[in-house]
Amino acid sequence: MDHGWGFQTKAIHGGTNPDNNKSVTAPIYQTSTFRFTTVEEGARLGQDIGPGYYYTRWGNPTTRLFEEKMALLEGAEDALATSSGMAAISTAVLSFIQKGDHVVAPRAIYQATYELFQEVLPDFGVEVTFLNVPTVEEYERALRKNTRLLYIETPNNPLLQITDIAAVCALARAHGALTIADNTFATPYNQNPLSLGVDVVVHSATKYIGGHSDVTAGVILGNRERIQQIKHRFRIYGGVLDPFASWLLIRGVKTLGLRMERHNANAQRLAEFLASHPAVERVYYPGLPSHPGHDVARRQMRGFGGMLSFEVKGGFEAGVRCVEALRVCTLAVSLGGVETLVTHPASTSSVGIPREERIRAGITDGLIRVSVGIEDIEDLLRDFDQALERLSV
Repeated sequence: MDHGWGFQTKAIHGGTNPDNNKSVTAPIYQTSTFRFTTVEEGARLGQDIGPGYYYTRWGNPTTRLFEEKMALLEGAEDALATSSGMAAISTAVLSFIQKGDHVVAPRAIYQATYELFQEVLPDFGVEVTFLNVPTVEEYERALRKNTRLLYIETPNNPLLQITDIAAVCALARAHGALTIADNTFATPYNQNPLSLGVDVVVHSATKYIGGHSDVTAGVILGNRERIQQIKHRFRIYGGVLDPFASWLLIRGVKTLGLRMERHNANAQRLAEFLASHPAVERVYYPGLPSHPGHDVARRQMRGFGGMLSFEVKGGFEAGVRCVEALRVCTLAVSLGGVETLVTHPASTSSVGIPREERIRAGITDGLIRVSVGIEDIEDLLRDFDQALERLSV
């Protein structure tokens, strides 16, 4: 119950603190199993009947508090925490498809998600159609009689393409298909796909939810019926979240709104700076009016997020030289931390995608992805300026 609270109040006070000693901060239940008073109680809990805890792979009080907070923030009936973002994505996807089904997904998405669709699903007899541009028209064109799932990632990785969530969901419902949306880049602060018709939302909580580059986790959100269906598979697959990681996420969630305000503001300023720099070919950021998805983003997002990408003139070598010249920013994979992280997808995060596939998806040799942190913006602008100036030397 959210009591009509705002985002930050929910983030701080939402959920049930599983403590009988009145501690302000929730305790860490660092236990793998729980004792029963009677055999009957153990049998009941093992079948998910009534309150209580059975085994941490089934659930844990600390983890449950994190799930409750995320459900409140995302507007979901229930949530399920996992050990990584890919545990969330693969568990959600594999819970709803079977041999003979067809899936539609963007080509430019998180690399491990692409590999799940490209390499793993075909081995299970599932066909996948990849979209070069994730428009409603392309989703519709890709539909088949056996299409079971339309997968959405918006803004997507690493091109920040915007998908019209409500329109794709309407298309899926008319076709009898399910929708799963990765909301990692946007976060529930900026976007709530469930309110736009999505069936299941997934996050890599490693990123903005944790926010400090010190925890690996994921979360799946939706209505109670779907989460219960996923939970059964999840317990078999075993991607359980450690209680201490849950506690770190609870701590991270409490400042999510504050951090996202700064991420949004810094990314907007940096995108505008890069768009006017002579060494930059183009900038991908939905907060720029020049972005082709700007109008849709304005309609379905409250903020444009902390992620942007840009192409430097000079291709692969120029991209490498630029990221290696940065001093305030950190050259590292992942995203969503308080520090600014940069990657050169052609040589790092997208290196597993064949070059022809990568180029077809728009991930060019000179593309640089930036997870804009919460540092002082003037320091970030100076850092990018000095790095870009070196390209002309």
